[in-house]
Amino acid sequence: MTAALALLRRFWWAIPIIGLAAALLVTRETLADRTATLTAERQAWTAEIDRAERQRAEIEKRNADRLVQATATYADRLAAREPIILRSTNTVREYATTDAGRLRCRGADRVRAIDALDAELADPAPPAGSGASPVPADAPAPAG
Repeated sequence: MTAALALLRRFWWAIPIIGLAAALLVTRETLADRTATLTAERQAWTAEIDRAERQRAEIEKRNADRLVQATATYADRLAAREPIILRSTNTVREYATTDAGRLRCRGADRVRAIDALDAELADPAPPAGSGASPVPADAPAPAG
C-alpha cells in the first residue's frame, strides 16, 4: 500500500489528464454525431427548398398557360360577337353562297328597300306649307 501511495504522489498529475482525455473522446464522439445530424438536416432542408422552388416554378408556368388560354378564349368569344362587315360586292356574293351567308345575308329585294330608305332619308326637308310647320306654343288657359 505504501508503494501505491508513493506512486500516486509521484504521478498525481496523470489522474486529471486521463480524465480530460476521456472527456475529450466523449466530446469528440458527441461532436461528430451532432455534425452528422446538422449535415443531414441541412441536406434535408436544401432538398425541401429545391422541391418548393420547382413546385413554385411549375405553378407559375401553369398560371401563365392558363392566362394565355383564357386570353385566347376571350379573344375568340369577342371575335365571335363582332359583326361581319362586308364591303366588296364579290365578297358578299361569295359569302352568300356559304351556309352561314345564306342565313345572314339579305335578299336582293331587302337590300333595294334599304337603299331606297337611305335615299329617302337623305332627301332635303320638304318645302314650306306642306304641313311641316312648327308646332304652335300652348295658348294660355282662359280665366275661370
